Amino acid sequence: MNNETWLTVGEGVQRQVLTYGPDLMLVKVRFATGGVGVRHQHVHAQITYVESGVFRCTVGEEAVVLRAGETFYAAPLVWHGVECLEAGVLLDSFSPMREDFV
Repeated sequence: MNNETWLTVGEGVQRQVLTYGPDLMLVKVRFATGGVGVRHQHVHAQITYVESGVFRCTVGEEAVVLRAGETFYAAPLVWHGVECLEAGVLLDSFSPMREDFV
């Protein structure tokens, strides 16, 4: 599945589901400077790759600033979120797929 549709999910934040199967999903998230991926948790394991931009990422109690080419991992049920410091794009992978995104 390749979905070209962008969905606005917050102020300065848009999401595009790229592809998925029952056990894995890849999602592109585009952020304007100042956009926030609100702190949340879910049952899915998540790996995020910073394609471009600069983000302050919080996973559990640890906060780090990540730039293009860097990644983070959020284990299932661990609270996590991001704040976009310079406009950019994240690639999020989830296992299993996020049924709430389709």
